[in-house]
Amino acid sequence: MSDGDRAGSTGTTAAATTGSRLDALRERTPDTRREAEALLDRLVRENRFTIAVVFPLVGAIALVGSAEGWVPEPFAFHPWFVLFGVIVMRSPLVVGVLPTIDRRALGWIGALTAYTYLIEGVGVATGWPYGEFAYTVDLGPMLAGVPVALPVFFIPLVMNAYLLCLLLLGPRADSVWVRLATVIPVVVAMDVVLDPGAVSLGFWNFGGGAFYGVPLSNYAGWVLSAVVAVVTLDRAFAAVGIRERLRDCEFMLDDMVSFVILWGGINVWFGNLLPAAVAAAFGVGLVRADRFDTRLFTEWRR
Repeated sequence: MSDGDRAGSTGTTAAATTGSRLDALRERTPDTRREAEALLDRLVRENRFTIAVVFPLVGAIALVGSAEGWVPEPFAFHPWFVLFGVIVMRSPLVVGVLPTIDRRALGWIGALTAYTYLIEGVGVATGWPYGEFAYTVDLGPMLAGVPVALPVFFIPLVMNAYLLCLLLLGPRADSVWVRLATVIPVVVAMDVVLDPGAVSLGFWNFGGGAFYGVPLSNYAGWVLSAVVAVVTLDRAFAAVGIRERLRDCEFMLDDMVSFVILWGGINVWFGNLLPAAVAAAFGVGLVRADRFDTRLFTEWRR
């Protein structure tokens, strides 16, 4: 066989191999929304330990290390690292909710997103309703003094509180007044964990406050935001659909597991004992709801 024949044969073989790989890739690519949702479910389910445990543990160490000066520039509080970690930890919630998303849900989530930017912008400019505060760490691109990624931080917080209450309340959650009476305190309690930890890290600053550097007016503002969130989420999702998905999707509240590990650990480090205790209480709530899967902590042995 001549060199030209060999080259031609080799080229044909390589083309055939590439073609077969492309065909295999096309076969694995979802053709429908349902197939795509099933693929995402599988990806999250197979990586629960990494998402719900490893990422918040590494995140807590990295954030504390940045605050304490252990992490050198430019890696300390690097905004894209922070945002990437947050998005990964949010993925169980997003994938869990995805099958219940329709045009109505998108519209109401869009409205909640707009409210998020509006209320935060007003807060930065006027100090109402959360109290005077300023961002002191770069959290990525800013829009009128507000991080563009703000909905990634805010909406999952209220969504987790909403879903946990639906799960724990059961049939009692049929009453809008019961939902309001339970979700609002849970949202405020989540901020009791979040804000002291964030202030200790130096994410933002209220200029002082009675509760671990956070003014009490901040929590009054969160009552308002919690009311808006509950009303909006009630309109976004069909009650039966979201509850069925919540019942059947075991990882849907894994983002809250990450919240407990990340912010509970940060508060413990800085000696914020009451916020740390509240984080632990959320851990107990997740255990009672059968969503704090202790097997996640032993998967490394397998």
